[in-house]
Amino acid sequence: MNETVLRRLLEGEAVISLAFLPDDVIGVSGQIFINATPENVWRALTDYDNLSKNLPKVVSSRVVERHENEIILDQTGKTGIFIFERIVHFRLKLCEEYLKRIIFEQVEGDLSIYQGSWVLETPPEVSGTVLSYVAEIKPDFFAPPLLVSFVQRQDLPQILKAHKQRAESLQK
Repeated sequence: MNETVLRRLLEGEAVISLAFLPDDVIGVSGQIFINATPENVWRALTDYDNLSKNLPKVVSSRVVERHENEIILDQTGKTGIFIFERIVHFRLKLCEEYLKRIIFEQVEGDLSIYQGSWVLETPPEVSGTVLSYVAEIKPDFFAPPLLVSFVQRQDLPQILKAHKQRAESLQK
């Protein structure tokens, strides 16, 4: 992680970047510094049945199946802005690597592509955890890539900050 990004994260910023990929796919990534142990960040991130209580725009979330480190998760959420907001449903297959990463991929739902990962890092120069999110997204309904990227730029910082708040509250 470069010094500039780490400095921005330590100042409390959620660092977000977007990319327009081929075939109208949006690449999105974000990072946030959390003043909590990886264990507490992991607890906040993997409290799947309660994500709707802690994350903005998550309407419902529940584990359907669990086999060791593989989970099938049903989620319903809101996406969009103003009059363009809609409810989306999807089922994700998650693969957990304890305290390191969660890789996810939609197996059915309202997006034609939704895959990515959550990664936890503990930079040696600080006490705390950097939570990173990387995903590729393409709706299965009409949504211009510019609108999708705008929504991601608005929503991802809120989601990252909600995970930060939850993990830091577990730290106390």
